[in-house]
Amino acid sequence: MASKLDATDTAGIYAALTELFRDLFSDDTIVLTPQTTAADIEGWDSFNHLSVIVSAETRFGVRIKTTEIDKLANVGELVQAIQSKLPG
Repeated sequence: MASKLDATDTAGIYAALTELFRDLFSDDTIVLTPQTTAADIEGWDSFNHLSVIVSAETRFGVRIKTTEIDKLANVGELVQAIQSKLPG
């Protein structure tokens, strides 16, 4: 029997972020990879970048500092930032 993805493991974080991105950008075809950048997602501009971060913080119950946000170059780095903030 397959277990549900844990939102604290890497696969679970990608699954949750994929759902979040699909909702934010109204595009059910989005598939996130560690290398995905804003240039890969139509409509991912500076305004929507803030929406992505706030939505991810809310979804995972974490707070990402502005200095950390400024350094995020791709989705893989966002996943690492989220993982570093999760308990356990």
